[in-house]
Amino acid sequence: MEVKLHIERRGVELPTILRIGKFRFFFFSNEGKEPPHIHIESEDKYAKFWLEPVRLAKSIGYNAHEINEIRKMVLEHKNLFKERWYGYFGS
Repeated sequence: MEVKLHIERRGVELPTILRIGKFRFFFFSNEGKEPPHIHIESEDKYAKFWLEPVRLAKSIGYNAHEINEIRKMVLEHKNLFKERWYGYFGS
């Protein structure tokens, strides 16, 4: 899986870790002081999940069914997200 590192928003790099269907999984390059987490967006919807343990931190626009679908994807790819998090931010 290829990581695309040069998408920017307000001068902050948004490394994309994974795309599944309409969902883009990414993190902000300035968040290394927070515990490992992943951001998800599609269309005009947004969510943030903590990775240890996997739990919803924030959601805007997603319904309960979509959140459950996203949570399953986060669980399935948790190790990849953590590997990329620590590879980018360090331990």
